[in-house]
Amino acid sequence: MLFHTIPDILSYANEAYGADDAIRWKKSKNEIESRTYSELKNDTDSFANAIEKLGKKGQHIAVIGPSSYEWIVSYLAITESGSVAVPIDASLPAEDICELLDRADVRMLIFDEARSDVAEAAAKSCHDINVYVSMNSTEHCPQVLSFNGLIDDNRGSYEPAVAEDALCTIMFTSGTTGKSKGVMLTHNNLAENATCLDMKIGPHTVILSVLPIHHAYCLSMDILKGISLGSVICINDSIMRMAKNIQLFTPDMILMVPLMIETFARKLEEVRAAGLPAEPVRKKIFGERLHTICSGGAYLNPDYVDLFAEFGIAILQGYGMTECSPVISTNLSWDIRKNSVGKLMQNCEAKTVDGELLVRGTSVMQGYYKMPKETEETLSDGWLHTGDLGYVDEDGYIYLTGRRKNLIITKNGENVSPEELENALSVNHLIKEIIVRESEGVIEAEIFPDSEYVKNAGIADIRAALQALIDEYNVNAPAYKRIYSIKVRESEFEKTASRKIKRS
Repeated sequence: MLFHTIPDILSYANEAYGADDAIRWKKSKNEIESRTYSELKNDTDSFANAIEKLGKKGQHIAVIGPSSYEWIVSYLAITESGSVAVPIDASLPAEDICELLDRADVRMLIFDEARSDVAEAAAKSCHDINVYVSMNSTEHCPQVLSFNGLIDDNRGSYEPAVAEDALCTIMFTSGTTGKSKGVMLTHNNLAENATCLDMKIGPHTVILSVLPIHHAYCLSMDILKGISLGSVICINDSIMRMAKNIQLFTPDMILMVPLMIETFARKLEEVRAAGLPAEPVRKKIFGERLHTICSGGAYLNPDYVDLFAEFGIAILQGYGMTECSPVISTNLSWDIRKNSVGKLMQNCEAKTVDGELLVRGTSVMQGYYKMPKETEETLSDGWLHTGDLGYVDEDGYIYLTGRRKNLIITKNGENVSPEELENALSVNHLIKEIIVRESEGVIEAEIFPDSEYVKNAGIADIRAALQALIDEYNVNAPAYKRIYSIKVRESEFEKTASRKIKRS
């Protein structure tokens, strides 16, 4: 069913699935707490009442913290009240967060106690914020309002009146190659993107939400799409405990980024090499029910699609960006093309101009908040310049070849996509992370090796092993695509919250 506002999604779910579980999370090590769709709607309405009573209706309200029921209610209530939600990356330093709060003209801050330092820093430097709400405690500061207290004091229904073209969310990009930008998304941008595609997922499907909740992929496809389908959304409390939480919640589906998938892939490859039976292993690693993993955010080795299929799990590779709310294309369980990032969403069209992929449709952002120059550079006659190199085939499937801004132009004028080289080399287990760039007139590969693989393979000289790998690659590569310099890292590359490597 297609929706055009976020309150419409929640209202439908309440009517259709009211008594069914909506959100589950860990109360203790092995104890699960839950809220039904009716409880979710009632708490959302009550908090929306509180927002209006506080005089913040229509204003910009930030929410920061790890994934939680309170975070979800906060976001839904902000959007229901006709205010503008500003989700913030909880992993950022307090100083950087305060800068984003100012840039987004935030007037109210909802925070988790894990980031009480942000509230303290904002109180000193963000003078436009005059309402602070703690999701779980107010003991440290009497001026801070209680999330649960506000809900209890403002119980009652709320009648939303939001236009589908009204600004709903300002979502900051991850800033992999520069200053993050505040993407302006309307209700229709987000609601239609989340609900326009029928993935043939039935109600009561159990979804384990493991990605950062402030990220567009998680917010749109875990939370909004999950609610629209009457799914059971389970909150993963830590990436470090994801394997244990899979056993606890027994999900049917999980959204992951490729780095997560690679971790599980290594285990499966070990199992396959040992000749162990697939079905018991699948249940041991992924629980009794898991059948689908949706992947997005970065390149995924297509061989993993076949590997996971051997264990009865479909990997659906997709493609998107925050500026498109965020999904542009996705593979479907009944039509997987493992070398493609999927078929265009029904609300999108795409074309290629000078090798760059351009996208147009109802999910495309309104622009960057208070950044007219950057908006003009990115949007042209409704077409969004993705910055990605690629093409669309006659069936509407997208194939990517690299990033336009990362292109290496050699001395003889040849264009080299570093992603092409990175993808070709990263299939070797010796390489855990890699960035290819131009350095002093030649192509250089900076590599972070996989220490576990090095140990298991008994490799004594890592640099020599990497050089041998590069030499093997260079034999079959055109001269302008050959790598002439390597740099070996002793630590991981810095990454965004969505686990993308930051390029300097």
